[in-house]
Amino acid sequence: MSTGFKIGIVCASSRFAPERAEAIKAWMAEHYPDGEVAVAFHPACFLKHGHFAGDDRARADAFVEYANDPRIDAIWFARGGYGSCRIAEAVIPRLNDVARGKRYLGYSDAGSLLAGMYKAGFKHLAHGPMASDSVRHDETAEGAIAWLTTGRSDWIEPSLAADPRPAVAFNLTIIDQLLGTVLEPDLSGHVLMLEEVAEAAYRVDRMMFHLTGQDSIKRVAGIRLGRVSEIPENDPDFGLTPEEIVRYWCVRTGIEYLGSADIGHDGANKIVPFGLR
Repeated sequence: MSTGFKIGIVCASSRFAPERAEAIKAWMAEHYPDGEVAVAFHPACFLKHGHFAGDDRARADAFVEYANDPRIDAIWFARGGYGSCRIAEAVIPRLNDVARGKRYLGYSDAGSLLAGMYKAGFKHLAHGPMASDSVRHDETAEGAIAWLTTGRSDWIEPSLAADPRPAVAFNLTIIDQLLGTVLEPDLSGHVLMLEEVAEAAYRVDRMMFHLTGQDSIKRVAGIRLGRVSEIPENDPDFGLTPEEIVRYWCVRTGIEYLGSADIGHDGANKIVPFGLR
């Protein structure tokens, strides 16, 4: 681990509370008291523009500033929510060679920006814990920081150890909404891992219908399912578990179902580096 490694924290999506940032700084001071790893919050994290952490231009400019800055060693998304799809097209063409050499870590809504960057050829991207997780789960945050600082971590989705194929992971809603847009990457031959939170079972079913019906997705090596949590009750009950839903659509469309993945909107959320490890 490099001495003085600086992780830049950015908000590409929803508002971020200053109180949460102070809690993250306190966590870092407790776990890295010598400053061998430090975080820097972009001031734009604390802007407010309706739902968002600043308007689209402010969030885009902040991301580009930290990504292109050679004094920042890696980029950590502060939180998810919604909004990164609104800035991705403006951000990606502005990123320089310094930005291309950094590691980027996040999940949920950050997947829109990660998808577009993966399509653009960025090599060091991963679905995994965000900065806000560091004040909730020590082991999760330590695993995330290990990957951000070294590219290696014990906090890696376990199936990757035995599968040589390239992999990606996305929130189901995010990847479903990206299909057919300029941000959709070519996932041919990839293991596609999915997770979801707070969606009714029938919505999961509908998204899987749309996702697996796309020719581009039919070219994946297979699908793994992470955790689908906080499913709202529905009357009548849908009658199928998330795994049964995903298996059904995989069988129906000829996509191989590969089993479970240890990812989700929770403290056990493991890291899935994009592409080949």
